[in-house]
Amino acid sequence: MTTIAASADVADDATIGEGSKVWHLAQVREGARLGENCIVGRGAYIGSGVVMGDNCKVQNYALVYEPAELGQGVFIGPAVVLTNDTYPRAVAPDGSLKSAHDWTPVGVTIRDGASIGARAVCVAPVTIGRWATVAAGAVVTKDVPDFALVAGVPARRVRWVGKAGVPLDQDGDAWVCPETGERYIEDAGILREEQS
Repeated sequence: MTTIAASADVADDATIGEGSKVWHLAQVREGARLGENCIVGRGAYIGSGVVMGDNCKVQNYALVYEPAELGQGVFIGPAVVLTNDTYPRAVAPDGSLKSAHDWTPVGVTIRDGASIGARAVCVAPVTIGRWATVAAGAVVTKDVPDFALVAGVPARRVRWVGKAGVPLDQDGDAWVCPETGERYIEDAGILREEQS
């Protein structure tokens, strides 16, 4: 069953998947498409045409500006901002107020299973790889590889993480998840799951 709080503002043509919940004071704009079992927290904003896969969580007061695309199982922490304007200005060089037609939005793409920590900012256009983690408060200005843990301003890779979200331990030429035992191989700065 889909749940939409009475105080939420959901556009008539937004698509909300079965089992999803949109909480108090959240706004879901025109043409947004949320998959099944998604959660949009209190005061969160989902921009026009944003696409979210199944099982995504957007926590309280996060701002997901269009044209962001979120894969399956993406976590967006409290007060995260996904931007959409590389060179923002309120006015044109002549001082006239800019309108929506005076710029082309660019989006943030977040791949399956990735997590963005509280108050992090992803400056579009960037792609956050599968199962990557962006630390709380980080500012992402470059693409993040699959399974990378990035932190800082600007964000840089500080560790590798597995699907459980915990840092991996090095074991010879491999990386191992201490929770699941899954093994990964690093090659030229890219981590991939070890094939059995």
